[in-house]
Amino acid sequence: MPETKRHLEMRTLLYLVLKAFSDRAAIGSSQFVYWSASNPSRCLAPDAFVRLGTPDTPFGSWKTWERGAPELAVEIVSEHDADPQIWTEKLGKYHELGVMELVAFGPEAAPGERLRVWDRIDGDLVERVVEGERSPCTVLDLHWVVVPATGHPAALRLARTPDGAELVLTPEEAARGRAEAERRRAEAEHRRAEAEQAARASAERRIAELKAELRRRGG
Repeated sequence: MPETKRHLEMRTLLYLVLKAFSDRAAIGSSQFVYWSASNPSRCLAPDAFVRLGTPDTPFGSWKTWERGAPELAVEIVSEHDADPQIWTEKLGKYHELGVMELVAFGPEAAPGERLRVWDRIDGDLVERVVEGERSPCTVLDLHWVVVPATGHPAALRLARTPDGAELVLTPEEAARGRAEAERRRAEAEHRRAEAEQAARASAERRIAELKAELRRRGG
């Protein structure tokens, strides 16, 4: 199915967020993931996936018999995927693939129903209870949150705190944050220099006044 522009923007945002962990994890986005060397039809193309324990490198597709199964996979649910039968089939494939955590974000769903998460428990993928569109990301020891982003009313992000107050930033967001911090530092330095200059001028005026008073008294 063709990718909508909104799906592209949300998938790209999530990929850039996950790239923050590229020093310790391989990160994929829409590459085919194969788990049966004898049956190439057994494959998926998650919107994002993570395999821990190795730095990220370029790859065209992912073969689990060479690289291992991704621990984490994310699906941004499209209108096509939202069909219950299609999603059931896809969930079965993720079970075969062997992911430990599966996340589905449905931007078209009603608020409170947009985030769903499954955990591998005793060999099965079991859906967890999600409250307030917040839920732990067990693979990365972080938190999934649904917040406004990139001009959209709701997007899937990772946060370092359960309330989503401290988001994991994309490189562009981090650069903007550093630039803003530098701007504030420069402004603070400018105000400090102006205050010191005003204090020196005031002191110099006071000294001049005292000298003039001394001359007057001496005269």
